[in-house]
Amino acid sequence: MAYEGRVGSKMGGGGIASHSATNQDRRERLRKLALETIDLDKDPYFFRNHVGSFECRLCLTVHQNDGSYLAHTQGRKHQTNLARRAAREAKEGKNLDPITGLPQGMIGQQLIAPRKNLIKIGRPGYKITKIRDPVTRQLGLLFQLQYPEIGTETKPRYRFMSAFEQRVEVPPDKSFQYLLVAAEPYETVAFKLQAKEVDRSPGKFWTYWDADQKEFFLQLFFKTEREERYAGVPGLAPRN
Repeated sequence: MAYEGRVGSKMGGGGIASHSATNQDRRERLRKLALETIDLDKDPYFFRNHVGSFECRLCLTVHQNDGSYLAHTQGRKHQTNLARRAAREAKEGKNLDPITGLPQGMIGQQLIAPRKNLIKIGRPGYKITKIRDPVTRQLGLLFQLQYPEIGTETKPRYRFMSAFEQRVEVPPDKSFQYLLVAAEPYETVAFKLQAKEVDRSPGKFWTYWDADQKEFFLQLFFKTEREERYAGVPGLAPRN
């Protein structure tokens, strides 16, 4: 995009971008970010209608091209609706812990009590994508796990485990924590993460179970060092 010749610019300089040019650049950055984290073929909310436009089934919005839809998925409206849906699904469970999504009293204990004579069929397939919030610059991860042989009444469950709870890596390293995901009849899988606090604000942390495709999604962002340092301190709200 050429900016030479604009009012207020110097010869050979970048110039001052207009409001429309700035918005276009922002949408392009959001589109590129979304391409790194979203597979449209597996997006349960992506729909191409009969006139060739693209619709978001979650937000009920219409987009003229896939780039516009991808930028929409990174926006506040879509992320907020994802968080609301995750919260609504969590309410359908009974006596679930608000942090782990597991029944009350499960923290620090075995993730899921094994059933007698249950034969494990191996680990699920998974994909991990590194992501970054375009506004706060927070680093995060998007987990996608496939459970093609899971039962119709079963949903994957997850919890976070400290290094001192596990018994696999000895001695424990307090610099790491673990994300565990379990769904019978598959083996429980554990992902080793940095021991940073997870940002649970709306739109940052969410889970989604696609019962049709048998895929489980979990997105998380880590708080910045400043947010961790001043968390809970009155009058010192984190800066974005």
